[in-house]
Amino acid sequence: MAACALIDHHARVLIAKRPQGKALAGLWEFPGGKIEPGEAPEDAVIRELREELAVTTERSWLLPLTFASHDYSGFHLLMPLFVCRRWHGDPHPLEAQEITWADPSELCTDQSRYPMPPADAPLIPALIAYLR
Repeated sequence: MAACALIDHHARVLIAKRPQGKALAGLWEFPGGKIEPGEAPEDAVIRELREELAVTTERSWLLPLTFASHDYSGFHLLMPLFVCRRWHGDPHPLEAQEITWADPSELCTDQSRYPMPPADAPLIPALIAYLR
């Protein structure tokens, strides 16, 4: 898995709500997805952003920020998080998911409007520190 925090000029991050019928449905996450065999994490992010949100970016516009390491039932997730402040196109959902721009300080709090999977919580402090 690889994920990307698209950051707009207001320092908000784009998150997507997992649709019904998928694992962890109803939770919010950073765009991204599975890394295909032989694919680099950066290339997976570029492909997933194009497939999920109709935006294009380049490797040189991706900055590796941190990673998640989390034990889920049945597998261990190791997922790099990239940040991206530059892309082409206006993000819009192509896979029936809901998307929104959120202030990172609103993520992974007890009262958050945007509940996220457990693996995402450790990513938020690094994202907030990056944006300071």
